[in-house]
Amino acid sequence: MTTIEAMQEALAGELEVDLGAIVANWHTLRNRHGADIAGVVKADGYGLGAVPVALAMAGAGCRHFFVAQLQEGLALRQAIGNAPMIAVLGGFPPGADSGAGLTPVLNTPQDVAAWAAAPRQNAGVILHLDTGMERLGLSAAQRAELPPGVLDNAGLRYVMTHLACADDPGHPLTALQVSRFAEAAEAFPDTPRSLANSAGLFRGLTSDLARPGCAAYGINPTPGQPNPMRQVMRLTIPIIQLRDVPAGTPVGYGATWIAKRDSRIATIAAGYADGYLRALSSRGIGIIAGRPVKLVGRVSMDLITLDVTDAGDMQVGDRVEMIGPGQTPDEVAALAGTIGYEVLTSLGARYRRRYLGAA
Repeated sequence: MTTIEAMQEALAGELEVDLGAIVANWHTLRNRHGADIAGVVKADGYGLGAVPVALAMAGAGCRHFFVAQLQEGLALRQAIGNAPMIAVLGGFPPGADSGAGLTPVLNTPQDVAAWAAAPRQNAGVILHLDTGMERLGLSAAQRAELPPGVLDNAGLRYVMTHLACADDPGHPLTALQVSRFAEAAEAFPDTPRSLANSAGLFRGLTSDLARPGCAAYGINPTPGQPNPMRQVMRLTIPIIQLRDVPAGTPVGYGATWIAKRDSRIATIAAGYADGYLRALSSRGIGIIAGRPVKLVGRVSMDLITLDVTDAGDMQVGDRVEMIGPGQTPDEVAALAGTIGYEVLTSLGARYRRRYLGAA
């Protein structure tokens, strides 16, 4: 590494992604399910990099992948080759994938009609049956109007549904959705089924293909209980300035935080433009050499200020862990009043990503 490259690395926020831990989580989920487990790599692999994550999963034996949008599917197909199934949850019209062999998820009667009339493609289709989410998928009334065998020529690979409340063990909707799905899927007796998400797997729900997303990335699929998954990422940001301020001095936009004592303030090079949520203003925590330090003032677009008065000796260039083993995405999310999914998928493009483990 040249001196210039070293300087550039020292100034950048670094997102360290443990692909080995992601693969270990995928194996844990597969062993629990006892059947096929898909790799859900939408939203750029939950913010961690769809291509390296998918390559690691494929190397471990994953044969099915799900993305949300057509553009994601096209990019993934180019990266991982023709063998795995890549399903697009939002669907797409016949021919829109330019022969990339993507599998559309059919969500409306219009989708079904278009693909039933199109020349058969080897990638086949997946039919989404809505059982209570009330977003995408065919309703019970729409399913009742489907002609028998309407998708025989389209190559129906799976019927699927999406669980709305699986992470809430006390919610009755999950049992109702499971029952509705079992009944609806009887109209397709020879077609494999896809049901469980991350939380659903830990409620004992199984099918021919599960689609766990968050658990593979270390987010707790069992809220309120110990997390059974390995943590997979660490975000560190360099200190770019240290400043001593006297008691009574305001810090940051809006002067929302005022030093109650003589304080030392560290400014680090990240902000809400990098996906560190503005809701963490005066709530977030950094970890320096194992010690927690409080975020003070507002998170701004490119900068965050921390009270490091009691953190011991440090200098410009030292790194602060903002998400990682010391404070997981779920813990950061709790401080921000959101969920770990948002914390991960908000991670910005300015971070240098470094991949460890499986390649």
